[in-house]
Amino acid sequence: VQGGVLNNVAITLKVSSAHHLIVGHANRPDHSAGRRAPPAVAFGMLDVSLAQMIAFNATLAAAILSPGPAMLLSVRNSIAEGRAVGVATGLGLATMAAIWTGCALLGLAALFEIVPWLYGAMKFVGAAYLIYLAIGMWRNAAQPMSIHESGQTSHSVLWGFRSGLLINLSNPKSVLFAGAVIVVIFPAGLSAGGTALIVVNHLMLEVFAYTCFALALSTPMARRAFSSGKTWFDRVAGTVMGALGVRLLLDRSS
Repeated sequence: VQGGVLNNVAITLKVSSAHHLIVGHANRPDHSAGRRAPPAVAFGMLDVSLAQMIAFNATLAAAILSPGPAMLLSVRNSIAEGRAVGVATGLGLATMAAIWTGCALLGLAALFEIVPWLYGAMKFVGAAYLIYLAIGMWRNAAQPMSIHESGQTSHSVLWGFRSGLLINLSNPKSVLFAGAVIVVIFPAGLSAGGTALIVVNHLMLEVFAYTCFALALSTPMARRAFSSGKTWFDRVAGTVMGALGVRLLLDRSS
């Protein structure tokens, strides 16, 4: 959910338009019976349809694959720190992204609109954290990658989880994006069961995606290639991370 996430609102609207065509057709009034037909496929007694979940997951997939701090951190940690840390980083990213979605469902996006200084304060802290990470990447870029005999680096799994959690926590615009997607795709007044389904679905989708990244990028070949070009990779990554932080800091949109 993440700097690159916020550039996908257009994608969201396109996917959601397709969703409305599907759901709108399924819910077209039945004039012969004088009442609306139920959704084509629903999840038991929950007020969320299969078509809505497909639209939501398609939007999330596009957001996850877009360039941004989350994707950058997942790629770097998976290659530089190894499979376990890469998976843990993805779990941290997914956990915070799902929390943001839960907050959006509970009305935090609306609260940001009512209390703009709260959003501004969170955005400032988030931007400062991204810039801090960027400076650290530049400062340590020239240091060689230290790999133990087990193939893992000195950083722990907990460190990976925490780094993923903090990266997505640093971007409060994620809750605004989630709020926009939810308003377009899902009906108002979702039940507790529908809300829980959406949040858990988001968590599982992101965990699956980032785990796939970690498994693909933590291979010996990928790590050897990274080790040989670590200095330049970290400097480029640091530059991008810093630019995203500055962009978030200067962004006046809400």
